[in-house]
Amino acid sequence: MVKAVVFDMYETLVTLFHGITYMGKEISADAGIPEPVFREIWDATNIDRTLGRMTYEEVIERILKVNGRYSDELFDMLVSKRKAAKAESFNCIHDGIIPMFESLKARGIKIGLITNCYLEEKDAIEDSVLFPYFDVACMSCELGLHKPDESIFRYCLEKMGVEPEECIYCGDGESHELEAAKAMNMRPVQALWYLREGIGQTVGRMPEYEGVKEPADLIDLLGGE
Repeated sequence: MVKAVVFDMYETLVTLFHGITYMGKEISADAGIPEPVFREIWDATNIDRTLGRMTYEEVIERILKVNGRYSDELFDMLVSKRKAAKAESFNCIHDGIIPMFESLKARGIKIGLITNCYLEEKDAIEDSVLFPYFDVACMSCELGLHKPDESIFRYCLEKMGVEPEECIYCGDGESHELEAAKAMNMRPVQALWYLREGIGQTVGRMPEYEGVKEPADLIDLLGGE
């Protein structure tokens, strides 16, 4: 019997590729720094940002100062646009997500979250309409753990009080999350509703895993449970 469903966040519950996009390409353009130069620090600090060791603000300040571009006005603009874009992501929620959550709750199934995210994303997640639905929310920047490390999966399962065999893990497949869930004896399911060709997403259909084309299809997997 399935007692819990654990979700990934980005490209599973929300997408960063609809609406406002404000990633390295856009930030470097606003900063007036060639993207390859900008990425020398931006990419090198990705893990530290993911694990909560560095904030977006600290990294942007460093990049601007190293490149002789720092001003309070430019710094504030880059910070405010990044935070606005992260908040805007939650205006791009698939219409079926909330009904799916409601159906899971009605069945008494716990809802978990395991997401690799930055501190500025953590704020947006906690302020979102989705956050109250989570029985347990495990965010990499808060825990200092990130997928595909099995430790973050074990932590989530322990907090929910369920065994791996009682849990579905649903994600788009980035960060080797489906492989990790399978290794944990969870049931891995690939979320397909946000996947699109040619928009810069890092994964496509992974045929070795079950896939659900719409959020309601996940409820169908539960059958009569």
